[in-house]
Amino acid sequence: MLVQGRKVLITGGSRGIGRALVSEYLREGASVWYLGLRKGDFEEYQRIAQASGAQVSFAECDVADAAALTGAAKDAVKAAGGFDVLVNNAGITRDGLSFRMALKDWNDVLATNLTAAFLLSQIVVQDMFMKKIAGAVVNISSIVGVMGNGGQVNYAASKAGLIGFTKSLAREVAPRNIRVNAVAPGFIQTSMTDKLNEEQKAALEKQIPMARLGGPEDVAKAALFLSCDLSSYITGHVLHVTGGLGM
Repeated sequence: MLVQGRKVLITGGSRGIGRALVSEYLREGASVWYLGLRKGDFEEYQRIAQASGAQVSFAECDVADAAALTGAAKDAVKAAGGFDVLVNNAGITRDGLSFRMALKDWNDVLATNLTAAFLLSQIVVQDMFMKKIAGAVVNISSIVGVMGNGGQVNYAASKAGLIGFTKSLAREVAPRNIRVNAVAPGFIQTSMTDKLNEEQKAALEKQIPMARLGGPEDVAKAALFLSCDLSSYITGHVLHVTGGLGM
């Protein structure tokens, strides 16, 4: 097991990529605490945890609420005794053309996708400092943060900001043996893509050199790699999980 005995904090762990992240870390022996608005299939998580000798805990929290997130994060750190891995995964979209976009839609996306990662990293990484934990932070960005995408100026800005945040934080904490990396997924099969018709899916697949959508588990395995000993000399890196999109 790649992360056996380690403690992992994940945001947005109830569905899609978040569900795959929680499941993958549990299977690989880590105990997982996850924060979000939804508990998801907690019984399934418990089953996986029991099989691998780990544990799983959930705290309901709107990560866009700075006060609520700060309180939940501090409670989780206290309960866990510190974390070895932080995965900033929570994200939302509020799509629309820039000249029609409401300020609230801009602010909501930035608060959830970027500011939450900043606040959570402050708390968890500072605790890593104090406890001298050689930890890892993995931020789930997006290929949209690299390439841009019409109708998603808020989402693209948040994900591009997350890449800049990743590289800057990596420079700050590398002397403490804490690594910070990002994963940039491309088109991933989730509940959002399930709403597309076959014609729309085919149009997406034409843009991808591997000619298929990725799965949430592809992103989860990339995050796992960036937080285990196999990547012990990698920091400040953005790993594209895109099937070749954006080469």
